[in-house]
Amino acid sequence: MLKCLERCDRLDIPVYQGMEKPLKQPFISAQDTHGLDGLGETNFPRVLAKQAESLHAVDFLADYFKEKTDTSVIALGPLTNIASVLKINPTVGKHMDRFVSMGGTYKSYGNCSPVAEYNYWCDPEAASYVFEKLKQPIEMVGLDVTREIVLTPTILEYCCQMNPEEGEYLKAITRFYFDFHWKQERILGCVINDPLAVAYFIDESICEGFKSFTAVETQGISRGQTLVDRYEFWQKSANSKIMTKVDTRLFFQKFLTVLLNAQEETIMKDLERLKMG
Repeated sequence: MLKCLERCDRLDIPVYQGMEKPLKQPFISAQDTHGLDGLGETNFPRVLAKQAESLHAVDFLADYFKEKTDTSVIALGPLTNIASVLKINPTVGKHMDRFVSMGGTYKSYGNCSPVAEYNYWCDPEAASYVFEKLKQPIEMVGLDVTREIVLTPTILEYCCQMNPEEGEYLKAITRFYFDFHWKQERILGCVINDPLAVAYFIDESICEGFKSFTAVETQGISRGQTLVDRYEFWQKSANSKIMTKVDTRLFFQKFLTVLLNAQEETIMKDLERLKMG
């Protein structure tokens, strides 16, 4: 995280370290997907100008949401920290403005088992607890929509042409991820999950979905599976909104405008002309 903030010249943003392992399950990393350093084995120098805050992330969030009611959470990893916060401050969800989670899957297949997405599979007890206890609609940006967001070789080359410095950086951190997708799914490019969750949070028109009660399985071969009760078999109140459609062109229009520090109108025209996104 500090490496990314340094890259953006935003080391003024505080970073709080969270839980080191899942609530009950042994930790299994995603290093086969993103590399040991999480940035595709780029091994960029360690950040020396800034350290993480001394206060634990769970304690910070538990205290923060006792008072604040205008702040949202975008969870881009396993929900261990949020579940731990809920155990300390059970009312935390009522104090959030919105809660967006990149995780889960509805009709698409999993990415670490036939039925489970990694973030919920990594700590299914945490995901299950958050869906049950948060008392704030969980806006689930799962594999059904993120699989539509593929950073292709063409888009990557476009980035290099538009902004060589940022393009080459993007190429460096995604090379490992590109190779993984080719070996695993025969895809030329890579699925960029997290940026879609952030983009949707900023502009809700990027994704569409439906409200539903959702639970997460914690055991057996279906560990981490999101059970989405779209047809109300369980007759329970909706605790989530499940994203099922995504405007890929609009996403890349917004994403590339920010990434390349470009004019949105220019990006929009180029995407249309080059038939990208």
